[in-house]
Parts: sequence; structure tokens; C-alpha cells
Amino acid sequence: MHTESCVVLKIEQFDSNAVFRLIELSESVGWDYDEQEIHTILSSGCIYGHKNRDGRIVSSAAIIPYDTNIASIGMVIVSPDYRGLGLGKEVTQTCIDRVSTDTSIMLISTEEGKPLYERLGFKTVDVIHKFLCEKFIPNLHDSTKGFTIEYYQTADFHKVKELDSAAFGDQRSTFLLNRIKQCKQCVVVKNQYHEIIGFGLSIQGPINLILGPIVAPNDYIAASIVNALASNHGGNLRIDVPSGHSEFMTFLDTCGFKKVNEPPIMIKNSATMPKRNKELFGISAQVFG
Repeated sequence: MHTESCVVLKIEQFDSNAVFRLIELSESVGWDYDEQEIHTILSSGCIYGHKNRDGRIVSSAAIIPYDTNIASIGMVIVSPDYRGLGLGKEVTQTCIDRVSTDTSIMLISTEEGKPLYERLGFKTVDVIHKFLCEKFIPNLHDSTKGFTIEYYQTADFHKVKELDSAAFGDQRSTFLLNRIKQCKQCVVVKNQYHEIIGFGLSIQGPINLILGPIVAPNDYIAASIVNALASNHGGNLRIDVPSGHSEFMTFLDTCGFKKVNEPPIMIKNSATMPKRNKELFGISAQVFG
């Protein structure tokens, strides 16, 4: 542990000038935030943290407020040299104070972070199923009869936002716009009447192609979206799946995905998860809830 006092290290809000120092902090704990991901966080919410006397960032936490009732906390990192000083609690509390007491705040915790969040009033309400894949194996037996998968167009945004809101539990207008700008690929699913009934994004990270959000009316269409996003990708993949999609997770297993973790979903200012329609098959990323 570092000998600097917590009193010396003051909380500040970071901007785009801090991106590369935030990447250094992320790397110090083995996480893989990159420049694009941090820019999306900054343009969708706020990042706070501590700097040491040398100007190095030694803690961080991000808060992303959505349109009405929900905010998400993520990117909670404390440099290994500065643990035990209360920095994680202080920076997380700063994020909590950023939104109203009526806002339900959600986060996806590490096991190490869970006791801290419990002390701050968060309660575990569910888990996320984290899947990784080194080589994707397409495995759909039937044709896409009754629906088509097409590339996203700007005119599709209103319907994509509507579908995302019902699946996630709140509108995320600013975040979705920023995420679509960042994505490697975005597809929409249309039924026989040319109505959009689902969508999916892929985000290229330093290690994995991240699949999500994925919103679909059923397991098969969700699987078809994964197939469309992953089939031409030769590298590693990741998808984080909410509970309640056992058939979809079985499909992922047949495609080469392996479940590696079940991090807890925790919420403050609410006893339950936000109301969702069970059509969210892959979350955007843990920082975004």
C-alpha cells in the first residue's frame, strides 16, 4: 500500500485529456479499457477519480445517467499501490451523489468489490453470465424464414431506441447514439412486414469483439444476430448474457463460447431489477449495465 494519505488525494472529474492515463490505470489491474470505450463513457456520462502528487490517476469510477429512472456505475478501479486508503469508497460515493436519490443505480460487481458496494447500500438482485470465445463456430440449423437481418440505417434509430428501452428498462438516447458511432457493426432484424423487431451491435475492444446490446423477441432471432455479428470475425469474442435465457446460452456453448464468470448485478434505491420485457440477450458492457 502507498504511504500517501487519502486527504492529499482529492477527487476530480476527468475529461478527454485523461484518457491515456485512465488506460494506464485500467491496465494496472488487468482490465482492457481502450481509447474508444473511454470516449464513449465520457460522452455518455462522467468519470471521477484521484490523482497522486505526480499526476498519475490512481482511482476511477464512472456514472452514466440514463434518460429517466436509471443510472449505471462502472469502471471502478483503484491502483494496486493505493488500495486500503478508502479511495474506492470515496469515488463510488461521488458517483452516487451525482444523481438524485430517486434514481435507481445499478452496477455489475466483482467479487472483491461486493462488500464495498453492500456498505454503500447496494443489494444483489441477479447475476450476469459472462461468456468468452476463442473461435466462433456458426451453428444455426434453420433458415431465417420470416425475418431478415440488415445493416442499420440512421432512420432506424427511433425504433432501435424504443426496443432498447423496453428491453433494458429505461431510455438510453445519448448512450445509444454514442455506442452506434463506436460500433464495428450494427444490424437490425425486420419481420415480413419490414418492421424492426430486434437489433445487435459489435464493439471491437483490444482483446475481444464485444457483442451487445442484443435485443430480440426470441432465442432463435437472438442467435441469428450473434451469427451475423460473429461469423466473419477471426478473433476472440465476448458476450454478457442476463439471466433467463438458458436456450440462448446453450446455443452459445455449441458455437464455442464458454461461461467464465457470473458477476452479481447490484442495485441501490430499488429492491428489484428495472422492469424489462426479457428481450435483452446481451448487455452493452458491464460499465453500461
